[in-house]
Amino acid sequence: MRVPARPRAAALAAAVVVALAGCSAGGGTGTGSGDDVPDQGYVSGDGSVTQWEPGDRQGPVEVAGSDFAGDPVDTADWRGDVVVLNTWYAQCPPCREEAPDLVAVAEDYADQGVHVLGINGVDDAGAAESFQDAFDVPYPSIDDREKRAVAALQGVVPIQATPTTVVLDREGHVAARVVGLVEGSTLRALVDEVLAEDAP
Repeated sequence: MRVPARPRAAALAAAVVVALAGCSAGGGTGTGSGDDVPDQGYVSGDGSVTQWEPGDRQGPVEVAGSDFAGDPVDTADWRGDVVVLNTWYAQCPPCREEAPDLVAVAEDYADQGVHVLGINGVDDAGAAESFQDAFDVPYPSIDDREKRAVAALQGVVPIQATPTTVVLDREGHVAARVVGLVEGSTLRALVDEVLAEDAP
């Protein structure tokens, strides 16, 4: 059962006031609004942020697959660290807009035990790697055209649009979700809160 988000600190609240946009690949299961853009292959996300108290979190989430170079990736290897999962594909406008913030978070928090993992269920290796090169992405992305990674997530937390960003705590439980484009300040606030929690 989804647990309603609790009131958060003023800094986080200010970061999420702005309406954010998301997109869902054509034929996907995104939920839209009156702002959906016809004939452009994506559906608007509402930018909503949901957080769960430690005792109310679902999981652990186990996402595994291969990146676009064919190397294995498994979030189980990062148990004990904070993990940020982000669904994306190369032609999704909000995905391109949020990419620099995700890159900055990955670089700035690497020494604090934070891992970022992309999940791409649309692109072939050429398109995905071109995107990663263009934005100097330092973290891996799972080639999820068989939808196994998203299915693993869907069993714990609904993925309603692309992009969607999910923050996992040190035990792999879902601490937060942003449906739609995630602002850098919002993501940093979410990650900071989870990092501040006592380690198991």
